[in-house]
Amino acid sequence: MPQLPLIDGFEFARSGSRQSGDCAAKDFRRLLGALYTPEGTIHYELQGLPQELGRPALRLRVAGRLQLICQRCLGPLPFELRSETQLLLFAEQAELAAVPIEAEGPEHIVARREMPVLELVEDEVLLAVPYAPRHEQCSTRDAHAPNAPQRPFAGLRALLGEKH
Repeated sequence: MPQLPLIDGFEFARSGSRQSGDCAAKDFRRLLGALYTPEGTIHYELQGLPQELGRPALRLRVAGRLQLICQRCLGPLPFELRSETQLLLFAEQAELAAVPIEAEGPEHIVARREMPVLELVEDEVLLAVPYAPRHEQCSTRDAHAPNAPQRPFAGLRALLGEKH
């Protein structure tokens, strides 16, 4: 797995740094089980926000095209990935726990001196991918569906005889 650089979360945010790059989908171990093929590239843009949100934060954008596994037909499902999030940085877990969680708004994370950019990108990709992706209509499933309604217990009559 190629290593993207490590950042010091607070320093990156305070200095308003920017970083962008591309990652191969196959480099995201936690994502591999959801992919039909490990092909695809994910572009990321990471930007430090000094005090834009009242405290140091990061803005992360990810974009790419992936082949997910349709949970209905188990075939390939093209997925256009586009996501953006803001991450409010906290020095320690106790400080983060004291802040109320809002349904909408930035995520809260504990910043470290060495934060792997690849992990931040992978986390955002995992949150953006649907939990159970499906085609709106699966052609594979529809092709095998019979025209007449299925009667799963129709054979029981023959087994029981015509007694009942």
